[in-house]
This record gives sequence, structure tokens and C-alpha cells, in this order.
Amino acid sequence: MTCLAVIPARYASTRLPGKPLIPLAGKPMIQHVWERVRQARSVSSVVVATDDERVLRAVESFGGRCVMTRATHRSGTERCAEVAAGPTGREADFLVNVQGDEPLLDPATIDAATEALAEDTEVPVATLAVQISIPSEIMDPNVVKAVLDFEGRALYFSRAPIPWVRDRDGMVHARHWKHLGLYAYRREALLEFATLPQGELERVEQLEQLRWLENGYSIRVAETTHDSVSVDVPADVERVERLLREMKGR
Repeated sequence: MTCLAVIPARYASTRLPGKPLIPLAGKPMIQHVWERVRQARSVSSVVVATDDERVLRAVESFGGRCVMTRATHRSGTERCAEVAAGPTGREADFLVNVQGDEPLLDPATIDAATEALAEDTEVPVATLAVQISIPSEIMDPNVVKAVLDFEGRALYFSRAPIPWVRDRDGMVHARHWKHLGLYAYRREALLEFATLPQGELERVEQLEQLRWLENGYSIRVAETTHDSVSVDVPADVERVERLLREMKGR
């Protein structure tokens, strides 16, 4: 199977403008992500998909491959779908959508997502979830929760604390899963995604993966022990840069 990893990199971020080019330990953030994605065993090639010439020039300066995409996309999946429809993605069997703001990404998580998709031939898309170990994250709307069926397929994703433990004084203990925004798609399904209508749940929760569920598709969710550390706000920059320097010094 040929697997193309796509890193959507939108320059205009509301909370952190110019996020892909923020310097971290001497490199732009997008370069850290690109280098980590290349280490994944299942990935055949890597491309950055952007809507800004500044990102294009930065990627090409460190030897990476970058393509320009439309600025009107509402999600990373829509941007990946444009790549899948073009010459860059035409020969790929699988495409992986890797967040461009995770410079500490573990390459093994990419392999876990692609392996889950390869094993479950009935699903068009696979993603990842890690068990929540910090109680405050259960109530945090910025941490997306996932609930699964017995087969490891998604029942729902929400910013709300699901499952909700009703009997707080009882002996009920629930595991809560944090959804990690990394996806592996079959190319044919990804091309279909661009034609699917956006539903009420996606609009209300502002979660693109709900479009698959609202339109009757199944999502395989692979469990992982690696939690992601993303750069979303200015305070994250110093934290991630410190972690990168610590890793480099080992």
C-alpha cells in the first residue's frame, strides 16, 4: 500500500497567527513536524499543503515538498481531499492527515493509524485516542472526547465529558478517551468527503470528524499510549521548545 502523509499548514491562525513558521529550537515548527512524519515506517512520501506562499517557501528551503491549496477550506480534511484529487495524491492508496502544530509527534502513532485502517477493511477512515489521565481534561472543551463500541469503532466525538458518570457516589468507574487529531483515509473515501453535506452536529461541536458519522460512515479508533503536545496558544511555544531542547540534549 502506498501511503502519502499530508500536513495541512494554514498560515492564518486566530489564536496564533503564522503558526507553521514559529521558530522552535532553531527550526520553524513545520520542519519539526515534517521530519517526524518522515520517520514513520508506513509513510511512502510527505507533502505539506498550505494556502500561503510564505509557508511554501519555508518548506522548500529545508528540502521539503509543498503544494498550494485553496484558502476556503474549513478543515484539514478538506485540504487533504484537494491533495488527494490532484497529481500529488493520485497514486496513493492511503492518505494520512497529520496536524501541523505537533512538533513532538511520535512517528509510531502514524503507523498505528495506518495499521488500524489496513486491518479493518470495512471502514474508510481510522484515527487515534489515548486514555485521559488528567481529570481536569475530562471537563475541558478543548480536549475532544471519544466513545467507542465493542469493535473499536467510534460512536461519537464530543467536547463534552462523555461518558457522563451519573452516580457520582457509587462504585462506577468510567474510562475517558482523548481523541488525537490524526487521521488515515482510504483515498476513495477522502474524495467522497469533499462532497458530503456538513451536518448539525459538526457545526455545533466544530468537529470535522462528525461529518463522517452523520453521513453514515464508520471510523476505526486505535488506542495509543502516546499523548500529543500541540502548539495552540502563545503559552505553548515556550513549553514545547523546552521539551525539544531536552530531547536534543539526551
